[in-house]
This record gives sequence, structure tokens and C-alpha cells, in this order.
Amino acid sequence: MTECRTVGVSIKRDPDQVYEYLADPRSFPQWSVFILELVSDGNEWIAQTPTGTVRIRFTPKNEFRVLDHDVTSASGLRVHVAMRVIPNQDDGSEVIFTVVRLPGMSTQEYEEDVRMVLTDLAALKRLLEHKT
Repeated sequence: MTECRTVGVSIKRDPDQVYEYLADPRSFPQWSVFILELVSDGNEWIAQTPTGTVRIRFTPKNEFRVLDHDVTSASGLRVHVAMRVIPNQDDGSEVIFTVVRLPGMSTQEYEEDVRMVLTDLAALKRLLEHKT
């Protein structure tokens, strides 16, 4: 079994608005330090990342605000990323993201991955709370 940690951020914005923004993969480079550039390739997306090119297959839009996606590296390693938007009272959202520890990843590398996701979620919060 692989180590995983679920992290999240509270965003003072309607969950449907947060979901609609995130359900468009083209929004990811606006807030993620991992996805620098994203280009559609049929049912998948090709992303440029700090560690190279990856392919991403996003879950189709759905009523449950599920944003799961599979990331496949050039070496063929595929990681399922669980991501959700859930309501927080009447005017807010929680965006939750599960960080998976990859095979061979040191504790330090894994902690850096978690910090990167937390940085991304903080950027998403700033962006969406100031977006009109």
C-alpha cells in the first residue's frame, strides 16, 4: 500500500463556481506550479511540468464535483490523483487533493510534493477569492 495524504483549502466562493473553473483543464496553469503548459490531445492533455512532459486524463464533468485525473509520466508511471470540491456552509468550498507517494520517493521528496500542492491550493484560493 502506498502512503497518501489528503490536503485541502477553504475558498470563500460557491462550490459550483469553483468546480466550473477547475473542470476546465486549461485553468490549471493559472494556479499550479506543476502544470506549466497544457495542450489538448483528444481525450487527454499533454502537460509541460518542471520534471518533463506528462499526459493527463481528467474525469468528465459530473454532478458530484469530482476532479480526479490520471497523470502518466514519460516512463509510463501512472498516478491517480483524487481531487474534489465540496460545499462549506452556504458560501464556501473545500478543495481537497490527495497526494500519493510515488515508488522510490524519499520522505523529503514526498514532503516537498505535499508542500507544492499546498502552494498550488493557496494560489487557487487567492485567484478565486479575488476573481469577479
